[in-house]
Amino acid sequence: MGKKKAKFIPTEVKWEIILDQNFREDLQYWIQQDRKLALRLLAVVESIAINPFTGIGKPEALKHLGSNLWSRRLNQEHRIVYLVRDGKVYLLAAKYHY
Repeated sequence: MGKKKAKFIPTEVKWEIILDQNFREDLQYWIQQDRKLALRLLAVVESIAINPFTGIGKPEALKHLGSNLWSRRLNQEHRIVYLVRDGKVYLLAAKYHY
């Protein structure tokens, strides 16, 4: 039996997603270094596109770093950090903690 391919089909996208250069570099790193984590990252991004305040990865407002800044868990060590503003979500980073 062959491997199943992950499906990435957002069904209810309500937010425009903008990828910061740092986030792009982090995504590229995960694609090359840890395919499983890269797939988890894409699933979390899909959840963020549907609703940046709820969903997988335990969304957490980072009030101590500024308003509208959020994070979600990828695993115990790494987080996605993103900014929500004016109907847009700016994905800032996907490695390490905030």
